Amino acid sequence: MGKTQASYAKLLGALLLSFFILFAQSTAFAASPAAAVPASSASQEDGAAQYKQFLKEKFDVSFSGTVTKGEFIEAVAAILGYEPSGKAVTFSDVQPGSELYASAAALYENGILSGPSIQGEQALTNAVAVAIAVRAADLKELAYTYPAAKVNKALAKLNVKSSALGTKGAQEVAAAMDAGLLTADLYSGFKPKNAASTQLIHTLLGKVLITKGLYKKYLGYVNDSDIFAKLNTAYETSDIINAPKLQTIVNTALKQDLITGYNIKDSRFDANFIDSLSLIYGHSDFKHAIQLIGLLRSEGLNAKVQFEPKTSAFIFLAEWGTPGPNVVQIENGNYINYDKEYDLAFEFANAADKEAFQNVILTYAKKNEEGQAGLIAASWWQPLYYSQTELKDYEIITNNFITDPDSPYTVNPFSLNEDSAKVVAGFKAIDPNVVVTPKQFWVDKPFYRYLNGEAA
Repeated sequence: MGKTQASYAKLLGALLLSFFILFAQSTAFAASPAAAVPASSASQEDGAAQYKQFLKEKFDVSFSGTVTKGEFIEAVAAILGYEPSGKAVTFSDVQPGSELYASAAALYENGILSGPSIQGEQALTNAVAVAIAVRAADLKELAYTYPAAKVNKALAKLNVKSSALGTKGAQEVAAAMDAGLLTADLYSGFKPKNAASTQLIHTLLGKVLITKGLYKKYLGYVNDSDIFAKLNTAYETSDIINAPKLQTIVNTALKQDLITGYNIKDSRFDANFIDSLSLIYGHSDFKHAIQLIGLLRSEGLNAKVQFEPKTSAFIFLAEWGTPGPNVVQIENGNYINYDKEYDLAFEFANAADKEAFQNVILTYAKKNEEGQAGLIAASWWQPLYYSQTELKDYEIITNNFITDPDSPYTVNPFSLNEDSAKVVAGFKAIDPNVVVTPKQFWVDKPFYRYLNGEAA
């Protein structure tokens, strides 16, 4: 980070001042609109093991041994967030107040179960698991368009006769195969009435989440041949974000000198990665993003990549000269300056690769002296990267996370832990109804030193 006031201002837009400071601290925010396409190379596509981990970490859903139909019903309701409306739903073998009733009623109301019998205590069979998954993935109308010839062509790959499944059951299995819910690695030994394996169950639930847009969102992998093209498209289609309701609050905080900057992000671009394997890296210079991907490739660190656009805002003092194009002048003659920035979210294959990321950054993307050679373009004195789970040699700070229940936009003001209560109180004084949720996380030490007002 620059040491003069002018260079400090300049780097505000670069991130160091895209973070807001309460008194002597800065705080980060994010924002934007870009296109996030869940995608991956076929050879790198997630499978049952990754779905299992995702289900456990995100929903605390796990299976072992023989799984009952009732357990599967409860899992589907949980991962889709389905709850019953409260209207009376009658089953012949599940009574209101029972442990299974709410989940069964919710799936019934969403057209996934038909009743009247649920048979929740019976072992989940392959055919029933696929049928429920197809309906949960909103594919049942597609399935029921399948004529007999199309069904039989698909089922031939399983060596299963349609008569073993019934008309609709056969259509559902065929559609599950074509839509990718029932993957090729599960074809061998698929018997409709056999108990569903945990591999099948994890795969089906993962595919349901993907089809519903509730799984991870990412442009691709670091090693993908087209990742640079996708990143360029994402960056070019991102723009300064407008969130008037939230900005009214944080701009008031800026004017009161409660904070010196903030960023806004759009939760629709949230990568939704597994916390234990992921990191977020923030910057403002797009050339830096391209070179960072190349750097990770050269160091043998592959990972899923999501581009999460963000917009930072900070006070630009009138005495600093002519501001940039995206400014709003405030009452005291100073400006609120808006900058287009981004976060890159990475999900690594394992914890060791995640841990190795820091050494790569400190070696090739951390500025330690003016004119330093051997760094990628636009490297910062205090780079910003952080984890939602504990990492060695990282420090804990707080995101005083602001949300709006009526929009997808969020404000992410970072502060030292000891200043969080003061930050929250300041926002509450401006708007008593503001929703602020302090969340602690782990950040790199250079950025932590920056929040403390220390040198690089």
